[in-house]
Amino acid sequence: MILSRYERMVARRYLLPGKGEGFIFLVAGISLGAVTLGVMALIVVMSVMNGFRAELFDKVVGLNGHAVVQGYGGRLDNWRPILEQVRRTPEVTSASALIEQPLMASHDGRVEAILLRGMPREDILSNPAISGNVLAGSLAALRPDANKVAIGSRLAELLNLSVGGSITIISPQGRTTPFGTVPRIVDYEVAAIFEVGLYDFDKAFVVMPLEEAQNFLIMGDSIGMIEVDTVDADRVGEILAPLQATVARRAIVNDWRSMNSALFEAIQVERVVMFCILSLIILVASFNILSSLIMLVRAKTRDIAILRTMGASRRAMLRIFMTLGVTIGVLGTMVGVALGFAILYFRQSLVNSIQALSGQNLWDPTVRFITELPSRTDPFEVTLIVGLAIGSSFLITLIPAWKAANTDPVQVLRYE
Repeated sequence: MILSRYERMVARRYLLPGKGEGFIFLVAGISLGAVTLGVMALIVVMSVMNGFRAELFDKVVGLNGHAVVQGYGGRLDNWRPILEQVRRTPEVTSASALIEQPLMASHDGRVEAILLRGMPREDILSNPAISGNVLAGSLAALRPDANKVAIGSRLAELLNLSVGGSITIISPQGRTTPFGTVPRIVDYEVAAIFEVGLYDFDKAFVVMPLEEAQNFLIMGDSIGMIEVDTVDADRVGEILAPLQATVARRAIVNDWRSMNSALFEAIQVERVVMFCILSLIILVASFNILSSLIMLVRAKTRDIAILRTMGASRRAMLRIFMTLGVTIGVLGTMVGVALGFAILYFRQSLVNSIQALSGQNLWDPTVRFITELPSRTDPFEVTLIVGLAIGSSFLITLIPAWKAANTDPVQVLRYE
């Protein structure tokens, strides 16, 4: 929208409060603040929810892979040919043997439920979710027959364990005796403590070499499943479809969607609902802009009539008042974007400060899965939010601008 020199002068004059127009200026200021608040809230909330989903996805997939080939009954015998077949599948980047078994662990009279995870030693050392988050000790000490394990940080807190301490793992699947099945109880030394960042994982995981897990669970050479990574997590079903048909008689293929479907679907629904609800703030702000411009048009009716008699066209009046509304929308949007990014940058400090002032734990990892407030900004969503704010401001100004453009100077100035 290109304005002439006098149109820019008039628009600047109308943006500032004149005599007796303080209330109109106040309404316009509230409109600008409402646009700022709406844009800021949308950017912060959508970025946090995107970060929550991305963080959750990275942690879950980082530990469990894009899919697993799981034997019926949780046991996969003669698994090496299947492993080779999985690795030969096009677009599969890696595949490895895995054992996962829910058990119990105790230390110093405390008992907790755990998830025993047996992995090849090279996979333990190369898995970034584990090897990149070691808080104490060393994963290099985990060797077959070394009788050592690595545990999650929350589990270490719950059992009051540190590196070098002894954790007792209890399995109900022990050896059969004339008096019944005797639970298998073995003590292991804690060689390392890691923190994945997901509370449910950190309070349950006990990691040991695959051979150690096979011995403890008396599985012989069997495993529980094969963990699979592909080139594209979103296409994992399509990539592994041929494999699923091949191994159907011995195992089932579960991808990350089916294993965590309820959680990720709930997050997606919540994202859409929150976007729709918070968009109402921007729409309400647009109606505030509408009301302030309507009052301004009524207050400036005589000025508009004089400008029309001096040769100003209807299009000029239309451009002037549209410029006023769009300027409020653009300024509010710019300030909202700046505040939104500032809040995201200092989000954890803000959460910690509020927690310190209120005495309440606002980010309890036992409830929210992730230990810290995450954030991941999507440029497309930011563009959509900016477009929504500026677009609604532009459309809403058409009504008062059209009314100003259609002002009849003869009727207004008849009795002047």
